[in-house]
Amino acid sequence: METENELNAKIMAKTLEIQENHPELFEFLNEMPITIPDVNKPEINIKILSDYYNSLCNVLKEHIIKTNTNENK
Repeated sequence: METENELNAKIMAKTLEIQENHPELFEFLNEMPITIPDVNKPEINIKILSDYYNSLCNVLKEHIIKTNTNENK
């Protein structure tokens, strides 16, 4: 299992990848429901970090698929 520090590093790397290679997506990252806590002091744990990392990967993957599909039309 990954540590909190490892997950934070992966999140930073994926965010940087999106910012550098797909800047059109960057503005949507702040709007993702997982980034908007519904409590004043949200608990940050490995599951939450892992879920957030996976959501970043999914957003990027879906964008790439959609972009490739549109280019092939």
